[in-house]
Amino acid sequence: MFKLTDKIAVITGGGSGIGAAISRLFARQGATVHLLDFDTDTANQTADAIRAEGGNAYVHACDVANSRQVNHTISKIRRIDILVNNAGIAHVGKLHQTTEADFDRVVSVNVKGVYNCLSAVVPLMQAQGGGVILNLSSIAALVGIPDRFAYSMSKGAVQAMTLSVARDYLTDRIRCNCISPARIHTPFVDGFLARNYPGREPEMFEKLAQSQPIGRMGKPDEVAALALYLCSDEAAFITGCDYPIDGGFVRLNN
Repeated sequence: MFKLTDKIAVITGGGSGIGAAISRLFARQGATVHLLDFDTDTANQTADAIRAEGGNAYVHACDVANSRQVNHTISKIRRIDILVNNAGIAHVGKLHQTTEADFDRVVSVNVKGVYNCLSAVVPLMQAQGGGVILNLSSIAALVGIPDRFAYSMSKGAVQAMTLSVARDYLTDRIRCNCISPARIHTPFVDGFLARNYPGREPEMFEKLAQSQPIGRMGKPDEVAALALYLCSDEAAFITGCDYPIDGGFVRLNN
């Protein structure tokens, strides 16, 4: 079960964190993975790890906010069975703390970046008779998270795009779902704590971990396992759905 043999998968932001975990798991399950990443250093490290495990991986330097780069990169890959829109950036701040430049930067990556990849890949999937798309949203699109105005807005847009694509391309045999993680322990979390709470990293890490009712942060590999299921043939009856993976955050927090 959950094999991706002979599948070709494109994973944006595939070099680190959740994207790297998805890339490595998909490769272990038989997919040829194409990592689209702004940071080719980390992407190459992930690709090297995949190859060391006997998998197939290719790295493409690509800024998903740049439609010309996205279209050029996708045109080189040609056939795509799976698209994972994982690339994204964060922003901390309330509305009055969010400048227009901040807002535009988040939209350019988290919203336009997803649009650019969908726009480039959906016609390919139509021509080849189908495919699977998985978008990475966030629980910030589902509940009120303090100090995350721009980020929450962008992830709400991802959920809306997921529903629209799922509905519009049913007859083209294109499935589209999304995952909404809560806090996942990635290098981003460590960097965030180091920048904002120097000297208090362990204390603040524990505080963030305890905000999930289950009592810890999630692991990238746990998100990757859910991504694998949703992109596999075993999930052929699932489209237009969002899956919180949140340690009980959305439903169990009071």
